[in-house]
Amino acid sequence: MIDKMHFGNIAIVGDVILDRYISGIVGRISPEAPVPVLLHEQLTVVPGGAANVAANAVALGARVSLVGLIGDDIFAKALIDALARWEDIDVSGLVQDKSRQTITKTRVMSGRQQIVRIDNEDDTTPDAALQDRLVEQANEAIDRADILICSDYGKGVLSDRVIKKVIARARERNIPVIVDPKRLSFEAYQGASLITPNRQEMVRATGLPLKTDAQVVAAARVASAQFGGDVLVTRSEEGMTLWQTDGTVCNMRAKAAEVFDVSGAGDTVVATVAAMMSAGQSMETAVTIASTAASISVGKLGTATVSRDELSHALMLEMPDSGKLVFLEQAAAITKGWHRHGARVVFTNGCFDLLHPGHIALIQAAAREGDKLIVALNTDRSVKRLKGETRPIQDEQARATVIGALRNVDLVVLFDEDTPLEAIRMIMPDVVVKGADYREEDVVGGDIVKANGGRVALVDIMPGRSTTALVKQAGLQSSSQKVNV
Repeated sequence: MIDKMHFGNIAIVGDVILDRYISGIVGRISPEAPVPVLLHEQLTVVPGGAANVAANAVALGARVSLVGLIGDDIFAKALIDALARWEDIDVSGLVQDKSRQTITKTRVMSGRQQIVRIDNEDDTTPDAALQDRLVEQANEAIDRADILICSDYGKGVLSDRVIKKVIARARERNIPVIVDPKRLSFEAYQGASLITPNRQEMVRATGLPLKTDAQVVAAARVASAQFGGDVLVTRSEEGMTLWQTDGTVCNMRAKAAEVFDVSGAGDTVVATVAAMMSAGQSMETAVTIASTAASISVGKLGTATVSRDELSHALMLEMPDSGKLVFLEQAAAITKGWHRHGARVVFTNGCFDLLHPGHIALIQAAAREGDKLIVALNTDRSVKRLKGETRPIQDEQARATVIGALRNVDLVVLFDEDTPLEAIRMIMPDVVVKGADYREEDVVGGDIVKANGGRVALVDIMPGRSTTALVKQAGLQSSSQKVNV
């Protein structure tokens, strides 16, 4: 799962914001005007905008170089102090402009209710000299990054000139570019790999309705034609839709969650997608995980981050462990779902006729090699061909029930052939596990798994432990008992 992933370096260029929360209790209405009177309790400041994207990416385990524009004021210092709690955010790329105020959004809160929001901002395009400084800092960040995020809040940093130059630099280095857009058209993002508009942004840029899945797909095609890449449409309570230039469409329905605040949920999505891609995950896997991250984010009050532990726990809850016996076709479909959630799937096989400590040791060792374990059992016919007419001692249903009851086993499948080669082809696990008495080149299906980016793991076995030995021992004891009688 994601707690075992190795995340890369992300360059984030965009509009940084300081989010301020003034909270207290409303107990009366003002006698001066029909407005609530807030008894002030505390002031909280957190990174917002592109800075919140940075915080979310780092919370998952990535390292970030942040580039943006700040003023020479107390809010700039407050923002840098708020970012300082994240050791892996490099803020040396923040460009200071003494003539510009740091963007702030101040929300006045009573309990979980927002009373009013006060914005301080200067959204004019920076002059040429400032744009040059921003591009210079962005290029330095891109040169040490695995992926680029352009977080466009429409506050001036990502001018046509800046965004064109930073995307060009990323393309020169062959790294993906993700854009969270705010333009009336997406043409300025030419060369981006992925944009992540919400419904309103899509309607504004394409002029098309987005009420049905089919309409979303049609609008995504139009949006992609404007800039040339993939489109991830965030659809609030309806979830998200990923449309890719190869025609692939993936709809992620929103997870059931109590929604307290949608502030910053889009930041969480783009940060999670980028972090997962920096860890080598596919676009589909990244978006699936981002959907879960978004469901956690909206359950928090205010601009917030989602930690790696929180996300890992939520993903595991979406993939319940049952140990049930399923057909190979079902196992293959389930495995695809696990992969989309970032899980590493482990496969091992055997007859497992009379379960003994050697079997348990093998299964426990196999489970440690990944996140989900599938155990493939030889059918009764297969066992008879391999072991003789007196075997198996327990039929396949009994063996599947016993194996499936083990805590470490997530799925059980049966295969009728002498080897599990076809089962491995269908399931395509990440790891195939056999005992250390095998050689890696002799492990059936190992070459297929390795060709797909997986590996073979040989684990220690317990000597002298086998079903055959148990059967012989039981036979001798039975004969001895008959003589004594």
